[in-house]
Formats: sequence, C-alpha cells, structure tokens
Amino acid sequence: MRRIGPAGRTGPVDEDEGGFGMSFQVTPGMRRLGASVLGMEAIVAGLITPVAIVVGKVQPALAVTVGIGLAVLCVVAAGLLKKPVGYLLGSVVQVLAIASGFLVTSMFFLGAIFAALWITAIMVARRVEGATTR
Repeated sequence: MRRIGPAGRTGPVDEDEGGFGMSFQVTPGMRRLGASVLGMEAIVAGLITPVAIVVGKVQPALAVTVGIGLAVLCVVAAGLLKKPVGYLLGSVVQVLAIASGFLVTSMFFLGAIFAALWITAIMVARRVEGATTR
C-alpha cells in the first residue's frame, strides 16, 4: 500500500502505523521521556497499595489489584514504546491513574500530574527531535 507523504513523496505505509492511515512516528527521545514518566508512575502506582489499605480502608484484594495492576501496566507500556500501541497503552494508563483517585483521593492530583508529564514528554520530544533534524 502506498501513500503520499510529506513534500509529495510516495512510499509504503509504515507497518507500525497499524494501517489506519494515521502517521505516528516514534522517536528515540519520545521513548526515553515516555519510559521515564511511566517508570516513575509505576513506583507511585505500587505505593498506593499500602496507602489504600491503611489510610483508605480499602479491601486488600482490591487495593493490590488496582495498585500493582497499574504498576504492571506502566511497565508493559514502557516496554512497548517502540511501537505506537505503547503510546496508546500509556495514555490508557494515565486515565486509569486518575481513576485510581476513587481509592486514594490524592491520586486524582498525582494522576493529573503524570498525565500532564506524559503529554509534555511526547510533545517536547517531538518538537526537539523535529528541530534537530532540520
């Protein structure tokens, strides 16, 4: 399958695009910054487990499922950042991190902070690497 790309050039559709006609180029800077955000978020997500149990009086099974599950999703998303699906999963993680505020109220704030860092990491890396390739 061929398409017209930047500057009118034609070329094959990138396999990483998923064939949906969307162009999402993964750059090394995006991977580094995204993995950094998700790595720190995994630590915070794991640490909400004892806070939810002790402070929030949440049932341990639910707290472990949400806290450790979110931490594992962060690590999996960080591992998949070589492909666009990793960024989709990372974005889902941001929504789930904010939603975990229903167990630990401070996660509404922390989840919003990590979501802002996630968006900023993608935007800044794309801008910086776009400027360096000129």
